[in-house]
Amino acid sequence: MLLSENLCDINKRIVNSPSIVKVEIPLPDEEIRTMFCNYLYNQNLFTLAFGVDCKKMGSLSSGLNLWHLHQIITESYTMGQTITLDYLRDKKREILENEGAGLIEFIETDYNLDLVSGHEFVKNRFKNAARAIKHNQLDVLPMGYLISGPIGTGKSFLVSAFAGEIGIPMVIIRNIHGQQNGFTESNLEKVLSILKAISPVAVMIDEADAMLGSREDKSTNSESSRIFAQIANFMGNTEYRGKIIWFLITSRPDLIPIDLKRQGRAEEHLALFYPETVEEKVNLFETMKQKLHIKVEDFNVSTIFKSINFDISGADIEAILVRAKMNAAMDNRIKVTQEDLKQTIKDFIPPVYPYEIELQNLVAILECTSKEMIPKRYQNMERAKLASEIRELKQLLNIK
Repeated sequence: MLLSENLCDINKRIVNSPSIVKVEIPLPDEEIRTMFCNYLYNQNLFTLAFGVDCKKMGSLSSGLNLWHLHQIITESYTMGQTITLDYLRDKKREILENEGAGLIEFIETDYNLDLVSGHEFVKNRFKNAARAIKHNQLDVLPMGYLISGPIGTGKSFLVSAFAGEIGIPMVIIRNIHGQQNGFTESNLEKVLSILKAISPVAVMIDEADAMLGSREDKSTNSESSRIFAQIANFMGNTEYRGKIIWFLITSRPDLIPIDLKRQGRAEEHLALFYPETVEEKVNLFETMKQKLHIKVEDFNVSTIFKSINFDISGADIEAILVRAKMNAAMDNRIKVTQEDLKQTIKDFIPPVYPYEIELQNLVAILECTSKEMIPKRYQNMERAKLASEIRELKQLLNIK
């Protein structure tokens, strides 16, 4: 009998042998975890805060094994710490992040979708999904989302805000790729095991086009193509619908293989774009001011944005606000004045890569599944013309 946490840690000739039987021993379920907590509680090994019982401990400790629970309880006993819900959540996050060896990170957010400016169509979709999750209607949820749009539109921020809305944990998958052969497969197996154990969970993969690879990747020992196949199969497993929700975030959705974008995987395609109207820019300004906790004197902000003659992103507005705050601080002032903003905008040079931004706009539009998301200046553009312009931009930039 060979015991291992991951099959990838064992020689493939042994694993693939027809005479070898593979048996997966799952992590303890809620009933077993509750029984274990009851057993230790009856031995007076820990105390529970008001409103917390062993059943709640068993429910909230998904993803942990019995040794982990014993470790949390022993530590609380040693430190004289009453086990509260917050204490249990913090310890669980700490243990799972250590178990993941830096491969996953839990998202902690103090805000929800109310702090997101604009993108009303996308926000409504997410609010409907949040409502379905809270009412346990998991079968109506998509398996995953593809979130695209040019840089600086707040894609990661929007998904993080959704994490504050849904009431289930959200994790980011970090770089699972390793230099040694077989290392990446072992990392991926560990991550997928954790995701299964802590479900329901939302999973964010930022820069998904670079992270996930493709089936056609023919690198050493075809490891990348095997990794891709493993991820695609896991994402398409309908057993996890509503339990593991994927968010693939990218500025280049055209580089993500169709296998991952089709129905049954990242089936809901949503796109974010730069604000078009002065009103949208002002609303974004107010949201950024609230997010950054920057105090600004009362004046008509719209007059400033009317004078801006270039496309401006949320990231640009954030940078302008931070610079204006610096100017105020250097003058020993707490509040940003109208003159601070005017001077900052006058000095501000937007990023000089218009072709890249236009390409990111067009490939995001091509992925949109609803016309309402598309900026007005692109809504009547024929898809054939859209595809033609994308090809021309790629040739101009000498990229795929």
